Amino acid sequence: MRDHEQNDNRWMVPFFTIWTGQAFSLLGSELVQFALIWWMTKTTGSATVLATASLFGLLPQVFIGPLAGTLVDRWDRRRVMMGADAVIALATGVIIFLNLQGVLQPWHIYGLMFVRAVGSMFHWPAMQASTSLMVPKEHLTRVAGINQTLNGIMGVLAPSLGALLVEALPLYNVLAIDVGTAMLAVVPLFFVAVPQPPRSVGQKAEPSSVWGDLVAGMRYVWHWPGLCMVLAMAMLFNLFSNPSFSLLPLWVTGHFKGGAAEFGLLQSVMGAGLLIGGVVLSVWGGFRRKIVTMFLGMIGLGIGKLLIGLAPEPAFRMALVGSFVVGFMVPMIDGSLFAMLQALVDPEMQGRVFMLTLSLVKAAAPLGLAIAGPLADRFGIGLWFILAAAVCGIFALVGFVWPVILHLEDGRLDVGHESGRG
Repeated sequence: MRDHEQNDNRWMVPFFTIWTGQAFSLLGSELVQFALIWWMTKTTGSATVLATASLFGLLPQVFIGPLAGTLVDRWDRRRVMMGADAVIALATGVIIFLNLQGVLQPWHIYGLMFVRAVGSMFHWPAMQASTSLMVPKEHLTRVAGINQTLNGIMGVLAPSLGALLVEALPLYNVLAIDVGTAMLAVVPLFFVAVPQPPRSVGQKAEPSSVWGDLVAGMRYVWHWPGLCMVLAMAMLFNLFSNPSFSLLPLWVTGHFKGGAAEFGLLQSVMGAGLLIGGVVLSVWGGFRRKIVTMFLGMIGLGIGKLLIGLAPEPAFRMALVGSFVVGFMVPMIDGSLFAMLQALVDPEMQGRVFMLTLSLVKAAAPLGLAIAGPLADRFGIGLWFILAAAVCGIFALVGFVWPVILHLEDGRLDVGHESGRG
């Protein structure tokens, strides 16, 4: 029995070796994100500037994501992750140089956001698709919970550490940390083998084009009715939700009259919620139907957004409670969705399906950000939190009463092979 358990756990050493390197890289990325956002907030004080920066981070997800996912399915995923980390580190190095020269401008930050987003578009699906091949299916939800726990730890640590560093160090020193942590993510990939998905007989005999692979991924998703409905709902949700996240620094400085410490505290409390939510999901595993866990998480997320948006100026603690609730519910939504996809999508299709899913979900966000900055400058930011909360409640209700969505997991099993290889 003991030998059997040891054989069952052999996946843990190679997977968590890579995972640990990625954890260090995530810390560097979170520190850079905090430092750059705060630099723009203090330098410009403009909602339009913050919304534009977020927009540049979203555009690659919408327009490059599907192609990136297709290429990830064709390329060596280990090399993809190594290249993506290296490109992101190089782009951060350029910003360090500009800051040292005293010529750094907001539009330079837009460029960095764009490059980092492109790198992420290749790195994220490569890691997600590799996870489904390195981790046994029965452990995928718990690994998703561990990933959300990591996000929570970073959410607690990075804002507090970031607030301390941006007050104590020049910007270029904070950015240099990201370069070092990116290298820590690359090194383990030199020594750990990352499995590649088997290609079908037809694919081996007649290699398809990149465009053909992309169309196959689109067809795969199109023939999954429940997923299509969930993606449509997610697109509309992001139209209202993304601006509230992007404009949060100005909500702290303008509404609560706070500074870097208050913004860092709000982010850290949200990270604490992420951490605890991730631990709960990793231990519990969610309901048998992951879609139920996801929609209950969406209801909770709406409650948290409402608390932040309705908190009066003296009631910063009310916003902290809302921030914690938002963080706690994110793992229930994201962890459940992607564990479900990892378990049900054919391995050779996962890069395309993951990135197509992400791109469609993010497609409405640029429109929201394009109108959010000017409207927030004129009418205030609080409205965005209230709208996001209302959308969460409406969509969760629709999901629970619409059978094609509630039984999404069953639908994939009914049509998977027909649509995946047609």
